[in-house]
Amino acid sequence: MNELTLIQLTDTHIRASGEQVLDTVDTYAALDRALQQLLSSGRHIDALLLTGDLTDNGSIEGYRRLREAVEPVAEKLGAELVYVMGNHDERTAFGVELLGREPGSVDPAAPHDRVTEVSGLRIIALDSTIPGLADGRLEPEQLAWLAEELRTPAPRGTLLVLHHPPLPSAIAAAQVLKLQHAEQLAAVVAGTDVRMILCGHNHMTAASALAGIPVWVGPALAYRLDAMSPVGRQRSITGSGYSRIDVLPSAVIATAVETTPATEIYNNDEAAVLERLATVVAHSG
Repeated sequence: MNELTLIQLTDTHIRASGEQVLDTVDTYAALDRALQQLLSSGRHIDALLLTGDLTDNGSIEGYRRLREAVEPVAEKLGAELVYVMGNHDERTAFGVELLGREPGSVDPAAPHDRVTEVSGLRIIALDSTIPGLADGRLEPEQLAWLAEELRTPAPRGTLLVLHHPPLPSAIAAAQVLKLQHAEQLAAVVAGTDVRMILCGHNHMTAASALAGIPVWVGPALAYRLDAMSPVGRQRSITGSGYSRIDVLPSAVIATAVETTPATEIYNNDEAAVLERLATVVAHSG
């Protein structure tokens, strides 16, 4: 099987036109910068995974601005779109504006859980939000549904996507706002075909494992929390990025991609670089 490339965009925090997050960050510009980078790369991308906190305050205009930015790019790329709820999102507006549900048909107490298949890869999106709260939880009904879905393996395995990381953290804010009772999720996914768990929420890139399955916490597009702020302080800083997820037959690889404006150091022909590296490797052998 050929490899698949997916892009994880998380914590976009889009607001209405003219509004900035924390009166400082133009999150729409950060999203547009990432999308233009994807288009200009010329690379084949199989899916865009938007893993929560897609708007900053659940506004209808925020969702419409997000959709109007993302969907034309996905169409040009030929990429599947997967939207996932975050704690800053609002279930009714999310369901209507992003999932195409009819107004009045969305139950705000019902999570938005979905399964998407991409060339034999199963992507399961779980809504880990608790309306009105910032931490996360999966209800018993969701875990039972997930267990049933995982009974039958997918040809290329499964990626599990949710907003809240099912991980402990040495960083106080991340520890408080994580997915609660992660051991229940661990019991469901252990021994299944889940190859990686993708999350956002923390505004800090991180990696660990749950039940032996790699967990990747992708970099936020909006801004970053400083993981090495002075003792007793919590600090946010400018910074933006997304994740490239490569699904190979033997492995799933997550790579953080920087989109913060930066000075280019070099920009060389790839074929020439590979030829030079092959010479170096041959001489070292």
